[in-house]
Amino acid sequence: MTKKIKTYPWDISEHLRIEDEIAAYLSAVLEDGDTTLFVSAVGDIAKARGMTDIARKAGVSRSSLYHSLSGRGNPEFATMMSVINSLGVKLTATPRVGELMTTAH
Repeated sequence: MTKKIKTYPWDISEHLRIEDEIAAYLSAVLEDGDTTLFVSAVGDIAKARGMTDIARKAGVSRSSLYHSLSGRGNPEFATMMSVINSLGVKLTATPRVGELMTTAH
């Protein structure tokens, strides 16, 4: 007889408590390069921080924020930057090591 294993849903937003965890999560997602995954990760972080509070700080409605950060939404860059700033993290750019860099003259 096979013993049944009980499973529980896992939600990342329940585990994003401090800025270092949030920054590490967002950095890992950015490394992947998938824009849909990035938007979803920002949604996870907003959920962890409180969607209503993040929407207020970002200057958008709560329902608009939910839609933008869902799989159905396609948020504008300005909206994403407002939300990211409201999350208490910042994005930075670094050169890709080992890749050919070109310069325009």
